[in-house]
Amino acid sequence: MKSLTRGHLKAGLDSVRGAKMRNFWTMLGIIIGVTSVITVVSIGEGVKQQVNGQVHHLGKDLITVQPAELNPKTSFSSDSIGSLAGLRITGSLSQRDVDVVTTTKGVALTAPLSAVTGTVHGDKGNYNNGLIMGTTADLSNLLNQSMAYGVFLSDDDIGQNVAVLGSQAAKALFDVDVPLGHSFTFHGQTFIVHGIFNDFSDTPLSAEDDFNNAIFIPYDVSESLTNNTAPTYQILARPNNPAQAKLVATSITNGISKVHGGNHDFSVLQQNQNVANSSGIVNLLTRLIAGVAAISLLVGGVGIMNVMLVSVAERMHEIGIRKAVGATDRQILSQFMIEASTLSLTGGVIGVILAYIIEFFLRAYTDLQPIITWQIVLLATGVSLAVGIIFGTIPAVKAARKAPIEALRSE
Repeated sequence: MKSLTRGHLKAGLDSVRGAKMRNFWTMLGIIIGVTSVITVVSIGEGVKQQVNGQVHHLGKDLITVQPAELNPKTSFSSDSIGSLAGLRITGSLSQRDVDVVTTTKGVALTAPLSAVTGTVHGDKGNYNNGLIMGTTADLSNLLNQSMAYGVFLSDDDIGQNVAVLGSQAAKALFDVDVPLGHSFTFHGQTFIVHGIFNDFSDTPLSAEDDFNNAIFIPYDVSESLTNNTAPTYQILARPNNPAQAKLVATSITNGISKVHGGNHDFSVLQQNQNVANSSGIVNLLTRLIAGVAAISLLVGGVGIMNVMLVSVAERMHEIGIRKAVGATDRQILSQFMIEASTLSLTGGVIGVILAYIIEFFLRAYTDLQPIITWQIVLLATGVSLAVGIIFGTIPAVKAARKAPIEALRSE
């Protein structure tokens, strides 16, 4: 009996090997589906890890204050600054809000961020690709970002036309490697470069907020250049005691709400809330795209079923002979189920291999850092096997129920 079972298993595998090209096209839907699902989920997981790493780099006790109204706009303007996941903040905070945060009990460091529009004129010509941001001396410490050359803004720079550049802004503006002491023109005034930041980590969901392209000038100078109309779109703060971050955030919320007449048209976020918000967005997008990609698995399953139905019709005489020499319905069923499962599982394995190849190229040639987990590999492979079993059942049952005499009459 065991030898007969092994014979049917061998027959099923030999049948798969016997029509390589046809079986490859049959597996293609499974291959595409598995590759797509693993790739999309791994990119989503990688982006979450990148966002979490950036958030934790800033420190778990960092507090962010921003206008509460968020709109998914696509155009850039002076009152629409890019934020995480393509959401844009409309409106701005006021100087009173900055004062409230600065004077809140328990706050050690504070830095507002305002946006100034306009064209920067450097040695290489006009520069329009970056943010010109007004801020204060505490920003460098709040961002935990080191300087490549020179120094960041200090309290002595208040009212002075000085600037600190992101690494890409420095390359775009000047022809020298270290442009310390060089100048550029902005709003008709000359600014002297005091420092260059080391590269900031890429923000995978927000190209607009790439600080590598930013130019930082004193906050009061940004207000002076715009007649106090530069929108303050964010205030960063850090408490004296990290353990008191939640209490300080509550105090800031109460203070700003008071100056806003009781209105909560702003948000005060701690880092764990930023992580939750960004992870929620990534999870939603990942599930949506992975769901679309999973449809190809169903298409692949239908392809397997169609090919197996054709295979049953072509091999009806073979089925009759097998039944005539003693093969049972169960053994015939097993043979065709083995064929369908082999096709599906092989397609799944090829899909996993392709997903790892795609991951390698994404890591090598893009800023994305996909993370393929064993759970998603196991799930995708299991689903591909299940698809083969489910969609191979109908052809297998049809083959098993065929009467021997009727099968032998078939040509």
